[in-house]
Amino acid sequence: MAGARVLVLAGSGNNGADALYAAERLANRGALLCILPTSEHLHREALEAALAQGADLRPTGEPAEVIAGLAEAADLILDGILGTGTSASPALRGAARSIIAAILPVRSSEHPPLVVAVDLPSGIGVDDGSVPDPTVLPADLTVTFGGCKAGLLTRPAAGYAGRVVVADIGIGAELERIRRRDLA
Repeated sequence: MAGARVLVLAGSGNNGADALYAAERLANRGALLCILPTSEHLHREALEAALAQGADLRPTGEPAEVIAGLAEAADLILDGILGTGTSASPALRGAARSIIAAILPVRSSEHPPLVVAVDLPSGIGVDDGSVPDPTVLPADLTVTFGGCKAGLLTRPAAGYAGRVVVADIGIGAELERIRRRDLA
């Protein structure tokens, strides 16, 4: 990971915090971090952890050409904009939508950056696999937490998830208890 350039797309919630903590760990392995926030309100402790590792924090509202340039220069993009706590409609809005719209053309370049979605690609329906707006950054890899979300396996959203890996966060026994209760 030494010398790899990582562009972190960080939202204001826990998904953004997860991306920032992942970025901190990548920085510990020598990655160079650039944080592109979708909000002025990032998770404070996670942001401080990434900044302590030398991350470059860009201002919100960067012009599309600057965003595209950051994506072109990246080896890896971490999509940590939205997670499971999204509203009724998971469609991206505001700065988040503008950022993804600026990055999408870079995905069709000769050497596109690898995209890793944190829990799920931002903008997909976590429960039903809906994609209410096509402004979604397709992931090469989605690292989801605790259990696989239905939306990652359901079309059309499944087409945006890439390879899906479930990260154990210690809630397996609780999920099994709920599953057994629901089957009873």
